[in-house]
Amino acid sequence: MGLPLPDYDQLPLNELRHRIRALDEGQLRGLFEHEEAHGNRIPVLELLHARLRELTHGAEPSSGDPANAPGATQTSHGSPVKESTAAEPGTPLRHGVAGQTPSRGRT
Repeated sequence: MGLPLPDYDQLPLNELRHRIRALDEGQLRGLFEHEEAHGNRIPVLELLHARLRELTHGAEPSSGDPANAPGATQTSHGSPVKESTAAEPGTPLRHGVAGQTPSRGRT
């Protein structure tokens, strides 16, 4: 049997928080077991456990099919961020006055 959220392993925590609200107790327990066996990420386990506790105390799954929700996407070309284009490390402006700011390594 597959996971109730096909892209589960790629979901960021904040999106997972919303997507699991449509799952029933059995589906959540399946995700919990999968997480323990694979990622074992503490914040994810805490989130799943908290939702399981809500369901056992009377909460109902929300409507909607979590499989139809848009999932996490990855670009085929990777990130455009490069070390050569990154901002220079330095101290912040002092009170917003540029003349009082150190040269930040520039010569």
